[in-house]
Order: sequence, then C-alpha cells, then structure tokens
Amino acid sequence: MVYVIIKELSPSADEVIIVTSSLMKDMTSKTDMYRANAIRVLCQITDGTLLTQIERYLKQAIVDKNPVVASAALVSGIHLLQTNPEIVKRWSNEVQEAVQSRAALVQFHALALLHQIRQNDRLAVNKLVSSLTRGSVRSPLAQCLLIRYTSQVIRESAGNTQTGDRPFYDFLEGCLRHKAEMVIFEAARAITELNGVTSRELTPAITVLQLFLSSTKPVLRFAAVRTLNKVAMTHPIAVTNCNIDMESLISDQNRSIATLAITTLLKTGNESSVDRLMKQITTFMSDIADEFKIVVIEAIRSLCLKFPLKHRSLMNFLSNILREEGGFEYKKAIVDSIVILIRDIPEAKESGLLHLCEFIEDCEFTYLSTQILHFLGIEGPKTSDPSKYIRYIYNRVHLENATVRAGAVSTLAKFGAMVDSLKPRIFVLLRRCLFDTDDEVRDRATLYLNTLGADGTVEDMKEFLFGSLDIPLVNLERSLKNYEPSEESFDINSVPKEVKIQPLAEKKAPGKKPTGLGGPPPAPPSTIDAYEKLLSSIPEFANFGKLFKSSAPVELTEAETEYAVNVVKHIFDGHVVFQYNCTNTIPEQLLENVTVIVDASEAEEFAEVASKPLRSLPYDSPGQTFVAFEKPEGVPAVGKFSNMLRFIVKEVDPSTGEAEDDGVEDEYQLEELEVVAADYMLKVGVSNFRNAWESMGPDCERVDEYDLGPRENLAEAVNAVINLLGMQPCEGTEVVPSNSRSHTCLLSGVYIGNVKVLVRLQFGIDGPKDVAMKLAVRSEDEAVSDAIHEIVASG
Repeated sequence: MVYVIIKELSPSADEVIIVTSSLMKDMTSKTDMYRANAIRVLCQITDGTLLTQIERYLKQAIVDKNPVVASAALVSGIHLLQTNPEIVKRWSNEVQEAVQSRAALVQFHALALLHQIRQNDRLAVNKLVSSLTRGSVRSPLAQCLLIRYTSQVIRESAGNTQTGDRPFYDFLEGCLRHKAEMVIFEAARAITELNGVTSRELTPAITVLQLFLSSTKPVLRFAAVRTLNKVAMTHPIAVTNCNIDMESLISDQNRSIATLAITTLLKTGNESSVDRLMKQITTFMSDIADEFKIVVIEAIRSLCLKFPLKHRSLMNFLSNILREEGGFEYKKAIVDSIVILIRDIPEAKESGLLHLCEFIEDCEFTYLSTQILHFLGIEGPKTSDPSKYIRYIYNRVHLENATVRAGAVSTLAKFGAMVDSLKPRIFVLLRRCLFDTDDEVRDRATLYLNTLGADGTVEDMKEFLFGSLDIPLVNLERSLKNYEPSEESFDINSVPKEVKIQPLAEKKAPGKKPTGLGGPPPAPPSTIDAYEKLLSSIPEFANFGKLFKSSAPVELTEAETEYAVNVVKHIFDGHVVFQYNCTNTIPEQLLENVTVIVDASEAEEFAEVASKPLRSLPYDSPGQTFVAFEKPEGVPAVGKFSNMLRFIVKEVDPSTGEAEDDGVEDEYQLEELEVVAADYMLKVGVSNFRNAWESMGPDCERVDEYDLGPRENLAEAVNAVINLLGMQPCEGTEVVPSNSRSHTCLLSGVYIGNVKVLVRLQFGIDGPKDVAMKLAVRSEDEAVSDAIHEIVASG
C-alpha cells in the first residue's frame, strides 16, 4: 500500500531523496514482491540523474529468475523509454535475453520493449521478426504481439501480394493451428487485414473464424462475427460459406453479436434470400437499442442499392419502422436511407416521397421535417403528379412551429416555380401565409409572391430563388467578415472556391457511407487566403491578378538531408509562382542570399519573369524564396523544371551563436518539379451530382471512349484517372468494390477561368486485364470539355 501511495503522490525533486534511499534498499531485498514494487515506484518518481545510479540494478532485474521482478523492470523500461530513451536503449542485450524467458508475461513485456527500442529502424524490426518467427516464442500474449509486428512488416514491405512472394505469410498461416484461441484469432484477423489479400489467402482464416462462430464463449463468437463483418465489405463471396452459421446467431442472447450477424448476412446475401432475411429482421428490431438499429438500417440500404428490384419490400420495411418509436439519430438514419434510395433508384421515387410525406404528418423533430420539405421541393415537381404532395406540405403551415412553416412556404414556392399548372393554386396558398404570426414566414411568402409573379424569364426566377450555391459556405462566411464597406459592392465571384480536402484516413473502409439529407460535411478552412495575402504583399507579384489555386507542398529533398525544401505551385490566369519553403537543418551554418535557379528548358511555354531571394536562413527557421513564370493566359501549360538551391554558407560559432563575416558560395541539387494538367483544376464537390449534371445540359457535352491498357484492377485505373484530372470524386464513387468488372465514377471541379466541369467515367474490364473507359464531360464551355478529353488522351 505504501508503494502505491508514493507512486501516486510522485514527490518533487526536493522530497524524492527522502524515499529514494529506502526504495533502493528494497531493490536489493530478499523478498521478491518488495523488489518488484520498489523498481516500479523508483522508475516512476526518479529523474535522469538518479536513473544512471540505479541502471545496474535494473539491468540485473531484467534477467532475474523471478518473473515478477523481471516483468516490473521491463514495464518500467517501457515507461522510461518516453523520457530517457538513451539509457533504456543500452539495455538491448538484457532485453534480448529476457525475450527467451520461459515465463509468459516476461516474454510478452520483453518483446514489447525490444520492439519499441527498435521501432524507428525498419531493418532492425525486420531482423527481430525474422528471428522470432522461427518458433522461439512460447507465450500466447507475446505470440499475439509478434503477429501484429509481422503484419506491420508485411504492410511496409514493398511489393508483390502473391502468396508465394508475400513475406511471413506462412508464419501467419501456421499460427492458425496454435493451441491458444487468442493467437488463432489474432492470426486470422491479421490475414484478413492484409493489403490486396487474395481469396486463396483468405480461405484458411475464414475457416477458423467459421469454427469460432459456434463457440460456447460469447467473446469468441463476437470477435469472429465482427471480423467477418469487415471482410464482407471487401470480399463478400469469401464469407458466404459462413451464412448458415451466422443465421443461427440472429437469435443470440448477446444483441451485439446478433446485430453483427444480421448486418453481415445482409452484405453477403443474394437476391433470393432478401425476403427471408427481412422476416427475421422484423422480429429482431424490437429487441435492440437504437445504435444497433442504425447499423442494421445502413446494411439494408446497401442491400437495396445492390438489388434494386427488391426496393419495394425494403422500402416498405423502412417506412414501417419509421412509424415506430425511436430517437433522432435512428429516425434520421431511416430518412437518409429512403432519400438515397429515391435518388439512386428511379422506380422508388414516388413511393418513397409518399412515405416521407406520411412521416412529416407526425414528426416530432424540426430538423427532419425541414430537410424532408426541402427534398420534396427538389424531387416532387419532377414526378408524374406533383399536386398530390401539396396537401401534405400545406398542412405543415397550419400545424407546425415557425421553422417548419417557413420551410413549407419555400417548398410550395418551388412547386409554383417548377410546375406552371399549379402556379395559380400555389399563389392562393402563399397569400394565406401573408397573415402568419411569424415574420420569417410572412417575409418568405411576400418574396415568393413578388418574384414568381414578376416580369422576367422563368429560368431567371428559378435560378435566383432556388439555384445551387457552388461556393463553400465557410469561405463565403470568411469573405463577408473580411469585407470592408466601401463604394465597391461585395463581389461573390471573389470568394475562393477551393475546398481543402482531408486525406480519407478517416480512411473509411471501402463501403463509404453515401450522403443523405445533409449534404457534404463542412470543409475545413482553406489555406488559399493565407497564400493570397502573402503573394499580394510581394510587389513583383501584385499585378498577377486573382490567385486561382495553390497546390499542396511537393517535397524536393529526401527526409533527413542537410536542407529540407518543398515547393507550393501558385496558379494564376497568366502566371505560375513557385514558392520554395526552405529549412536549414545544420546548427553550425547560416545561409544567406538563398535562391533557387530554375531551368525551364523542358517547359517551353513558360518564361521566367521575376524572383525573390531569401536574405537569411538560420538553423531550424523556415523561410521562403519565390520564382515566377509567365505563361499563355488561360492556357493549361505543362512542363518539367530542374531546380538548384544556391546560397552563401557561413560558419556559426556554437558557443556564441554568431556567424563568421566571410562566407562561401555553394549549391545543392533539388528534385525536378512538374506542372501538370491537374494543377489547373480546383476540387469542388457537388451535393447532388445527378441534379447538377441535368442542370448543366448536353450543349457542351463531349463523349469518347479510351483504352487504358493492362491494369492490376479497376481501382488502379480509377485512381489513375482521378489523379490525372485532379477533380473531386462525388458520392463515394472513387471506391471500387473488390473483384468488380465494371464501375462508374463521378467527378466535379472548377477549371481555370472559373468554369464548372462535371465528368462521368464508366470503366469496364475488356479481356484478361485490359481496362476500357467511356468519358463523358459536361461544362459551361465546350472548349473546356475538349480540353479534358485532350488531357486524358495525352495522359
């Protein structure tokens, strides 16, 4: 108890001496429990100076015959590695010896510490894994750790994913026959998570997991069904053999297991099994919590998109559970699913809209009511009989709160604008809204009556009232805040359209959730404002006009080199500015008059017009130097540039920090830099691609077919074209289902000159591995549509 109190109190440096001598005596005690606890506490409260005094004792403790003492020393080493890595790294020999221990926990802790000591040296980790996979690890816990480290080595090793060439795969497969269940499961999970795993490699792991499904232990059943659930996202056919075992788990007492079983079955089932599954789910839904219901609903949505002919029974199921009791997130998941099915399955539109209309008659959530009304305003006028929805919408004006009433007024106005035969009746309803108690409702009714009844083209009115805003709201908000009232009015065209895209490392699993009622998530603030402010402050670049795009930084040096340099490409209509971000990593040097000499002999359309050197570059203090090139205005010129860093280097006295007066001219070769076609395209998403495509019209559409040659798979071809064009994938279509032989990808963006572009790509495998592609482009300018085809043809 005393040890625990000392450890928790963590005395200060002045007080620690009081207990240190007592603890050091306990470290040499004959009672093993005292020794172990003294080591743990000392390492918790000690600092670097005292650690050197007790290092000898700690080394001895690591190889102690008593496993409690050895484990205490090893765990202390794991904690000390964060604060005193140099000291702990000197224990490698003793830790290596402890890895051979016969005690399970000692071997486990020793392996964990040894890996942490070597984790920054990939070659050392490879050697460690190679030596231990030959069979010297007895502890099941240590074996699980070794499997994880082996998986890491496999992921990091370049290469071929074929069974014969994948390193250490035989070790993972051998672990499937281990006597400890935890090792068997860890190996099975590791195999299922390998990159590019083949069906042949998966088979032994799936067989083991199938046996676990019938285990008497709930934890094993849960682990197996959860792993199979993940595998079903990428290899549904491989999991099909387990369907009979998983059907028996639907009635499992553990609701988590039952939920995972039903969602896995929904992913792996075929069209003939849908009706049987739906009957089982109907009785199952009432017994589980809302969070599990949401998982089931998302699986049903995926199933409906997979088998569109079954939309009627699945839509009826969703509408039935929509009427049952439930919380906001649960109801929103159902509504989102119905909305997505309406958008993607044309036959489901009318029945789906009526289900939503019935739901808002008795909806307690204001957010859902307003979102459904907005969706009705978009899709309702396009149906065969729009008038049947008017009653449901106008009821909201009488029976709901002010927020929903205002939404209902806007929806009515959309019907009036889109359907000429309904306009007189809509006007009557809108006039009644002029007497509403809420001023927002009255204002909207007045606006719509005046604009819809005013002179002017119908299309202009529609665009003014209901046109889509192609500017990220976060950028619009920032521009409005920065706007200073003056004689010059606010220009919406000055708002940046670039959206800074996060890498998909929330890295969603391949089954990325489609967007429902709420459009795409809000984008983080763009860095283009900061770049624009920086460039406009430099006189040489002030007259280049509006900055169109700034690229992500491109590294021009390897990691751990003397000088770190990356470049950002700033694209203007008639110019390109290279911003070289330089960092000096040598403490004994000061660099002055730093410039980059750029050779543009392989970029014929570019001519250097200005440069701005960096006056001084001290150690570890980043700075920028710029080089500007002129190019034909509005033309997406491409080319390759060679770069040489030139500077004057001065030695720095480490004791005083002062640089010598005289310096020496020096040069440092940088990597080549390319300006590519994708640099002239902004990634700007659209929330509803189908609507945007239809509104763009076929006037400037260009369609052609291309042979992309042999590819490993469709995913490689899709990624290559997305990277070539530099456009934003829409609605999750950048994800290609495993083993599919055809795929459609939707892209959107803004081309230089602020021209909106939409692209529809249709891929198919022609022959063994040859990929064919049909490219359809719509834009606001036919020249831009032609330019996109030229990029693909030349890429």
